[in-house]
Amino acid sequence: TVLTGMAGIGKSALALHVAHGLTDRFPDGQLHVNLHGATPGMLPLTPAQALAALLRDVGADPRSIPEHPDAAAALLRSLLAPTRTLLVLDDAANAAQVRPLLPAGPGCAVIVTSRSSLAALDGARRFPLAPLSDEDSAALLRAASGRDDGIDAAHPLVELTGRLPLALRVVAARLAARRALTPDLLAGQLSATDRRLHHLEYDDLSVRRSLAVAHDALAASDREADRDAALVLRRIGALDLPEYGAPLLAHLGGTGLRRAEDALDRLVDVALLEETALGRYVPHDLVRDFARELAAADDGDKVAESALGWYAALAEHTLTALVEPGLDQDDRRRPTPSQPPEHAEQVEDSRPFEGPEAAFAWGDAELENIVALAERHAESPNYRIAARLCTLLRLIFPYVHRSGRVAEMEVLGRAALRNTRRLADEAAEAYALGDLAGVHFLSGRHTEALALNDRALEIWERLGVLSWMRRCLNNRGLLLEGLGRYEESGLALRQSLAYSRQLNDPYGEAVTHQHLGNLYEHTDPRAAIEQHRLSLAIGEMIGNVLIQLYARCNIGYAHLTLGEPRAAARHFEESLRDLVGQGDWHGESQTRLGLVRSLRLLGRTERAERECAELLRRADARADRYTGGLARHQHGLLLSVAGRTDEARAAWRAALDALTGTDEKAVVAEITSLLADTGGPPTADHFASA
Repeated sequence: TVLTGMAGIGKSALALHVAHGLTDRFPDGQLHVNLHGATPGMLPLTPAQALAALLRDVGADPRSIPEHPDAAAALLRSLLAPTRTLLVLDDAANAAQVRPLLPAGPGCAVIVTSRSSLAALDGARRFPLAPLSDEDSAALLRAASGRDDGIDAAHPLVELTGRLPLALRVVAARLAARRALTPDLLAGQLSATDRRLHHLEYDDLSVRRSLAVAHDALAASDREADRDAALVLRRIGALDLPEYGAPLLAHLGGTGLRRAEDALDRLVDVALLEETALGRYVPHDLVRDFARELAAADDGDKVAESALGWYAALAEHTLTALVEPGLDQDDRRRPTPSQPPEHAEQVEDSRPFEGPEAAFAWGDAELENIVALAERHAESPNYRIAARLCTLLRLIFPYVHRSGRVAEMEVLGRAALRNTRRLADEAAEAYALGDLAGVHFLSGRHTEALALNDRALEIWERLGVLSWMRRCLNNRGLLLEGLGRYEESGLALRQSLAYSRQLNDPYGEAVTHQHLGNLYEHTDPRAAIEQHRLSLAIGEMIGNVLIQLYARCNIGYAHLTLGEPRAAARHFEESLRDLVGQGDWHGESQTRLGLVRSLRLLGRTERAERECAELLRRADARADRYTGGLARHQHGLLLSVAGRTDEARAAWRAALDALTGTDEKAVVAEITSLLADTGGPPTADHFASA
């Protein structure tokens, strides 16, 4: 049995506890040896030293112990073979240290503790230990400190110690030694300083020293992978991201991908990192603190600058994989004044994605890191960092928009706006304004989106960029239609259409026909369908799948307005088929919502409930409250039809909570009416689509 885990996780304590409980099963005794694989200030025992200690413990004459390890191992096996003995081999460095110590007798057993998984040890059962639960952490603090003054699972000390038993014991010792020191005061000391590890030392207990053993051994090793691992840990401390992958660290270190992967494997092996998913690595919070201390003397700005440059180059490859070639892609890639001149070379030197699926996978893996970098450096006084962040945020936004990650979109949009204004890059500011307007539109806040879009339009008009003027006018028309300002919407859309034709931009023309269709639907749904069919024909001509699926979706909504749910359902089904592999959340959410409405009106409630549940699951996974609110409105209608009035009202209350503050005033009014009188659900109003 091998107990593995990071420093201070409680491996030795658990081994001794288990051994004590097994006393009756091993009547010939227990042998304990500390192999000092990671003991501060001590070298690991050699197999010969460990064998000599065990042989002395079983009563061998020290003068008869063979000097050669193989002979000593054979003697130990022969002496233990007829016995029922438990061996506890504590703090093993590696499998090679343990293998000669293993007995051969069927009545013997071995418990090994190690920071390493000892994967090369055949036949072992491995039990990796994780940090304690909140409840167990609080219980350990109370028991070890003898204090019970407000220490529960929610106390800040639980989080600040990372639920690591060693750190909890240090904190408990401090509380036990100083009765005037309250848990709240100690929590304040730990949280109010960047020197948390300084406070996690007491007498011979030290989290820092325990972690340093592994790092120092790596740094002093003759093996390339070990030295690389020590350097990687420093870079992790300098960059301080939520998680890491080998490609980024290979770039930062200037090594090949294989060396970066080997270094990460070594950090996992000595329990300084955890591989949480294939190729994704995360340090424990206290390891993060230790890595930051290691990196304190390094130039953190240079590391951040290098990382942002790498992310910006890969973001451009994401853009080209997801956005069809043409004016939209060209405009988004066009440099703004602050873009670093070396960005183009970095793009050229990095490998493009094989297709949209690979681009989405990369974005999904790295988005949390990008958000962390954006929040940290949005107002950086370092021009080189700010310029790289500006380029990254402009190029990554189409991926985030397509993915429907609304919460992340808003963080990135606001960071981009602060960043571009600090750089005084007017074109980049216009991008940021337009992107943030898109976030507000997807959140149902059309009034705010319109104000942001109009500010972007002012900049593009001042700069004379016709293609972006066309997009802003198109978005203006869409937003005005959603706000019920139909005449102004028509003017903006017709001007956008004229610009599309002037630019010979069929994609822009197709999008504007869709928005004109949405506008005409209020007065003449048949005319709306013709506009959508024009868009569909253009989409087919230029081979743009997204244009086609949005056109079919919008035709479905026009049929709903005409009271033709069967025809609507057919178009929503076709749109849903087109969505496979596209990764476009807005198109998917609008299509699924329309399909739920159509199926409900057709009385196909079982299928409607399944589709609604799937829509809710996907919306909640993206923290998309707006779409979730619209879906819960429909869910309530389905529950009401089934006679489940209480559940329907709960769904409507949740929908009202999500939609309050948005510009979906008709839906909010309907839900309010439904909650006041659940006698019979009215027909749902049309929900706007893009």
